This record gives sequence, C-alpha cells and structure tokens, in this order.
Amino acid sequence: MRYVAPLSALAALTAAVPASAQDKPATIACPAEIATIATCYSAKHPSGAYLLAAVPKDWNGNLVVFAHGGPSVVPPAATTSVNDLTKYSFALKLGYGWVASSYRHEGYGVADAAEDTEHARQFYVANFGKPKRTIMHGASWGGLIGTMLVETYGANFDGAMFNSGFVAGSPVGYEFRADLRVVYQYYCKNLPRPGEPQYPLWRGLPADAKLTLKQLEGLIDECTGVLKPVAQRTDEQKANLANIIGVMRFPENLLARHMQASTFLFREIAERTTNGKSAFSNMNVRYRGSSNDEELNKSIVRFEADPAALAALRADGEAKGTLPIPVLSIHSYRDPQVAVEVQSHYREVVRAAGAGDRLVQAYTDEPGHTQQSPAVLGAELQSLMAWIEKGAKPTPQSIQVTCEPLVATLGGQCNYKPEYEAKPYNTRYARGAQQAAGR
Repeated sequence: MRYVAPLSALAALTAAVPASAQDKPATIACPAEIATIATCYSAKHPSGAYLLAAVPKDWNGNLVVFAHGGPSVVPPAATTSVNDLTKYSFALKLGYGWVASSYRHEGYGVADAAEDTEHARQFYVANFGKPKRTIMHGASWGGLIGTMLVETYGANFDGAMFNSGFVAGSPVGYEFRADLRVVYQYYCKNLPRPGEPQYPLWRGLPADAKLTLKQLEGLIDECTGVLKPVAQRTDEQKANLANIIGVMRFPENLLARHMQASTFLFREIAERTTNGKSAFSNMNVRYRGSSNDEELNKSIVRFEADPAALAALRADGEAKGTLPIPVLSIHSYRDPQVAVEVQSHYREVVRAAGAGDRLVQAYTDEPGHTQQSPAVLGAELQSLMAWIEKGAKPTPQSIQVTCEPLVATLGGQCNYKPEYEAKPYNTRYARGAQQAAGR
C-alpha cells in the first residue's frame, strides 16, 4: 500500500503545479513536515513522468534518489511523489537533497521505471548541482527497480539502500500470484464465470476487459466474504476463504491486494513484456493445505511457461546480482505484503554473481509493510554513507548502534533484530509448502 499524505499537503502541491508540461522546475509548496527546512520543485519530464525535488536550506551536498512502490493502478500526476517525500522526510532532516519520479505510466514496467528514476537524478544535477555522493533509495516495488537501476546506471551512484524491497525479481516474486490466480478460480469460479468468455488465467484478464478494482473486490467478497465481518460470512464463503488461504499461506486481509496483482498486473505483463505469452508455469506444482488436496491438484488449471516470455520478463525485472556499488537492504521479518524471504533469494543471486561482499542485509520487527521508523531508516542511510566514505562495512549490530542516537532527532524506535536471518524463499507460499514437504 502506498502512503497517503495529509490532504493539506496534496492540495497545496496540486494548486502550485500547472497542468501543462514544464521545461524548468517550478517552486512549489513543500509538505508540512519539511516546509521550514527545504525548498521544493516540480517539473514534467518529456517521457511523461512528473519529477519532485526537495533541496534542504542547509544542504550537506549529498543526494537521495527515491524509487517508489507499486506498480501504481492510477496514472502518474504531479502529486504522485508527495506522499513519499512526506513519509521519507528523514533524509531531508539529515541534510540530504531528495528527488523522485512518478514514473511515466501506471502499471508494470521495471526497466521504464528504472530509467525514469535515472532521469530524476539527472534533473536534480542539472538544476541544483552535482552532489558529493548520490544514494539510490528504493521502497517495496521500488526495491526491485533499485536492483535493476544499480546494475544499469550504477556508475552514477555511490550506494543504494532498500526498505521492504521486492528484490526477488518479477519471475520468482510473482510466481505465488500465478498460483493464487488458479487456486482462486478453482474455488470461486467467477473470474470468469462458466457462461462468460474464457481466457488463459495466466493472462490475469483479457486485454479488453472492463473490470474495475471495485468490481474485482465485489467478486472476491461474493466468493469469500473476506470484506465482511466473520459473523456475516456464509458457510460456503468461510470454506472458500479457508481453502484459498490454507493453500496460499498469506493473511486473509491481503487477498484482495494480491488478486489485484494476479489480474490487472498480469494483464500488463502479458501486454507490455511477454508478447501475450505466459512467463509462468505451475505444471509440476503440488498444492497443499486445502480440505481436499487430491481433488484440487487433479482439477486445477495448469499452464506452461513460454521460454521467450520468461526470458523477456527476466530481462525487464530480474537482477543479475552484479553490484558495482555497496547495497544495504533492510526488511521486517513480519512484513505481511512482501515476504522477508525475498531477501534470501536476492542474497543468493548476489553471491552467485561474486558480489556478496557488497551486500549487507538487516532485519526489523515492525508488523507493517514499509513501516520502518525514521530513526531506523536514518541509521540505514548513515551506515551506508560510512561504508562508502570510510570503508566501514556495516553489520546488523552496528546499524542498531547507529540508530539509537537518531531516535531523539528523527523519532520512532530502533527495532532492528540483528540476530534474525531470513529463511530460503522456497519455504514460503504454496510452492514452499510443496518443497518443505519434500515433494
């Protein structure tokens, strides 16, 4: 979920930015959190992306280039990045410049978003001067964008930091949503209904489907009652929901969120990246955790991956693990949306590429997604800078120590858990149940 800024901040930004494209940055009202310490600017890039920059009045000469989460379900706007500027204002309070792109379009497209983020860096340099150090910061899906940006444009950055990053990459990271699409249809049979035109479920939706987010939620609730109080669910709804969650192994309050991706996002992947072919396969998956696994596995829809489609998805959204710069990645082991196990997958990819010495991972225990405190994030940034400038490679323990003094100035708690280590990714979700059982 994207952070929602106060309406006052959104209104001020909307009023300050003309609807027309701008060649020069316009001074705009900063969010209240940084209004007294920074000046904010906005412009529209020729690609269609909106750029938002904040320059501290006491700028330390360093820059944070931010990549936001998503993929977004609404078109980009001048206000898109104000939410993130508000949420991640810790960087401004530490004296860093900050810049972000809305990305040129909503929906899927990792390579496009990485290029848009590089354009944001170029915009800042052109208008406010070359920074002493430039740090890439990616949150959630922005972490995946960050992994690709580091490998493509790494020469322009000194280091990178991720929080709650979806760093496993699109092919591996979206497999469980391909599983969800067929598990949901097995139990619900309403997307599509039996009398409606049928289509391959790996597509998510037909290209010309008019289904809205609200209508999708209605279908999910019709089948599972997940949007109703438990007491208002029918026995059939309870059984359907229990079976879907039993197989998929994520909290029921994320069913609608993951189904959103399994439909709209998968349609975009097929249209924009894989030439209308499947990049996913469930041919050898043995689903477990339902009330009747034998019947489920006998009747569930199966599909194979097209090699060219899989290669295209990998090229767009799967890091090779070659790190030209230091990377520090933090993640809550209780993250309900992006499983912490993505970190173990990324670690193995980086190690296989021979760059393990340039990756440090640390873990926290907040129960939300991208909900790390300002002090926690400030410690991540300061630890990364010490690594870059002094060669002091951080450890989870040293980051926790760095965090403590920042509580008074930035706020929040230092809830790092230095002893935690993420389990292998293949222990998570439906396919994890299969592999954990030795199948």
